[in-house]
Amino acid sequence: MYNFGSSGIKNIPPVVKNLILLNVVLLLVDFVVGSTVRVNLSQVLGMYYFESESFRPYQFITHMFMHGSITHLFFNMFALWMFGRVLEGVWGSKRFFIYYFVTGLGAAALHTFVHWIEISSLRTQMTPEQIQFVYQEGARAFEQGKNFINPLAGKMNIILNTPTVGASGAVFGVLLGFGMLFPNTRLMLLFPPIPIKAKYLVIGYGVLEIYLAFSQPGSNIAHFAHIGGMLFGFILIKYWQKNRKTFY
Repeated sequence: MYNFGSSGIKNIPPVVKNLILLNVVLLLVDFVVGSTVRVNLSQVLGMYYFESESFRPYQFITHMFMHGSITHLFFNMFALWMFGRVLEGVWGSKRFFIYYFVTGLGAAALHTFVHWIEISSLRTQMTPEQIQFVYQEGARAFEQGKNFINPLAGKMNIILNTPTVGASGAVFGVLLGFGMLFPNTRLMLLFPPIPIKAKYLVIGYGVLEIYLAFSQPGSNIAHFAHIGGMLFGFILIKYWQKNRKTFY
């Protein structure tokens, strides 16, 4: 069993500690680089759709360490510290490291798959000339702060040339893992300040993300990435449980 009180701020396990440090450092570097040499690091390390001219394979990893704002970073890192240190304490650093990146990559995979479905649907409603024009001129239009007037072309261009950043997919996977290992642990919500069991918090978040994903298409929040992190976390934990007599 894991002692919840044994991991204070001074005793953050190594993987969680280094993940938090790396995320914080990269946000600071992004601010500095953006204000001095006018390079947007989020556009270099953020994840683009694979058909975008800005896409690079390494972005599947690097996007997990970039954030759009201090608030975005804070909530992700707070959740990683709160739940991730417990999982790392139970699983050990190696297994937690594997889990974190599997859920992060799973989140990216589902997010990309949903974009592929959206672009495939848009293609059926556009002429070949319109599609080619978006692929050729879309990135340049974005650089000038513009987008296409045609709503179909504009939506396709947003999908192609807007980078995705953040550790949220992996963090939702961490939340799912905590809820599966400690389902009856009582957590205190901030808003409203009421206690709730971990399993109900996880289920609530999952249902909310599914609802938002389908009710708010085109949102600047990658809800399907959150769902992907939880889905791949669930699959991986079930796989580990099936292949080990003692899961802990």
